[in-house]
Amino acid sequence: MASESSALVQKLWNYCNVLRDDGVSYGDYVEQLTYLLFLKMADEHTKPPFNEPSTIPDEYSWEELASKEGDALEIHYRHTLEALGKEHGLLGVIFRKSQNKIQDPAKLRRLVELIGKETWVGLDMDVKGEIYEGLLQKNAEDTKSGAGQYFTPRALIQAMVEVTVPKPCQTIADPACGTGGFFLAERDYLVKNYQLDREQSVYLKEKTFHGTEIVDSAARLCAMNLYLHGIGTDKSPVNVADSLLSEPKEHYDLVLTNPPFGKKSSYTVINGDGKAEKDKQTYERDDFWATTSNKQLNFLQHVRSMLKINGKAAVVVPDNVLFEGGAGEAIRRKLLTECDVHTLLRLPTGIFYAQGVKANVVFFERKAGREEPWTDTLWIYDLRTNKHFTLKESPLSLDDLTNFIECYNPENRHERKETEQFKPYQYADLIKRDKVSLDIFWIKDESLEDTENLPEPDIIAGEIAENLQTAIEQFGEIYESLKEE
Repeated sequence: MASESSALVQKLWNYCNVLRDDGVSYGDYVEQLTYLLFLKMADEHTKPPFNEPSTIPDEYSWEELASKEGDALEIHYRHTLEALGKEHGLLGVIFRKSQNKIQDPAKLRRLVELIGKETWVGLDMDVKGEIYEGLLQKNAEDTKSGAGQYFTPRALIQAMVEVTVPKPCQTIADPACGTGGFFLAERDYLVKNYQLDREQSVYLKEKTFHGTEIVDSAARLCAMNLYLHGIGTDKSPVNVADSLLSEPKEHYDLVLTNPPFGKKSSYTVINGDGKAEKDKQTYERDDFWATTSNKQLNFLQHVRSMLKINGKAAVVVPDNVLFEGGAGEAIRRKLLTECDVHTLLRLPTGIFYAQGVKANVVFFERKAGREEPWTDTLWIYDLRTNKHFTLKESPLSLDDLTNFIECYNPENRHERKETEQFKPYQYADLIKRDKVSLDIFWIKDESLEDTENLPEPDIIAGEIAENLQTAIEQFGEIYESLKEE
């Protein structure tokens, strides 16, 4: 299976390198593949043994497209994308605001022929999924495209899924679903760990997953990714919207997410004098504990609102969410009181495509209201101190997270053992900390004393850059606050 999918990925990617000479980026290429793959697979479903009615209007079918050459092909393809982008449901998400980025008709024809040679529906579902995931990962590795911001390390996703233990017929959501990495890991976990009956399998395909993504291109890749893995119907499991705009209408059993990083949300407006001004974007919501323009704090509040009572969440957050004052302190107090915040994983640097990221995963459960605080003990696992990873030379693997999974003890997290890397902190002590800061570390940083065995220069330089980036962002916040006074 691996060799079959790898060969197809390499074949498709080799052709991408040909197109790059014409200025077609990795991201544009993967989008064009998405459109053509969907059309080809929709056509295959109309043939034996499926004989299903097509969701594609006849004039925009794969057969119509494949029958054309030259300028006629380019014109017809452009009209097909425009027309299907106006459809509803899954079609509308896949083709929303789609454009042809392959201007050379001969090269477009070659790509149509490459895809046309394969019977995609006949491929094993996991092979199709591996092919597409492989293309998405290669796209994420192209740092110039910025696609890496939607790509959470798969080892981290798998660890988060294993400790939260999804169950059949649960509803699972991601309010910043990117290309669907969490959904696919959860789908794989359910398929491998349970003997799903027919009812459970149908539920997995049609009702389990609920995603929201604000970026059109990421939403289309996610919808296609799920489609290739057998998830979704004519109604897309992915909604294109700003998750933070309104209180959720539905509530879910499990929410795993890695919201977009970036400290502040703002947009440019033109004042009466014709001058551009930055206006902070805040979200006034009755279900939020505090009003802030910090996106990660807003996502943390939003995730809490998305959960059913006793629903579970795991959210990737940057360090500032752990220590920022003002709204940050208010939100941490409420979260510790109204939810059971039981685990914090301090992540190492160098595992994300975005530079300058120091992140954590906070695990919590939503609880019903009561006078006593729900958090009793917060267990913190330090995977950061004295750990050095890079995306290419020493990437994060699941083996690096095995000890965390064992310490978490997903079978019964109420029975845990303290280790050098895994420490418990009581609620009474946390609430007394300055600004209720959860930015806690205790392991001695060996690099501060062992000057003979320092990390490689690129690692040191990367950490310096991360610290400088954090400092610049904090000074920027101070500057914005002073201007408002």
